[in-house]
Amino acid sequence: MFAVIQAQGHQYRVAPGVEIELDGTGEKGAEVSFDQVLLIGTDNGEFKTGAPTLAGAKVLGVVVAPHLGPKVRIFKKKRRKQYRRTAGHRSALTRVRITDIVA
Repeated sequence: MFAVIQAQGHQYRVAPGVEIELDGTGEKGAEVSFDQVLLIGTDNGEFKTGAPTLAGAKVLGVVVAPHLGPKVRIFKKKRRKQYRRTAGHRSALTRVRITDIVA
């Protein structure tokens, strides 16, 4: 069984046991639920689709760990003007393990 959910403006294909990364921080062990379920597929090839979401469908998960994403470096330069600036950041991410799909 799998589902397609919408979270934070992105769509994810999830199944029980799959881990996804979301923006922001969360507390380890916290329960999360996703109410915007766009599609549910079963093992025998049947699909339930919503218009745009399925009423009453829910995907449950648990926060595995908050962590930082890869380092992004920003470098600006203007040639022949002695102008150079370096900056960077690491985005805060949260890893969520999907536990159950409620149809």
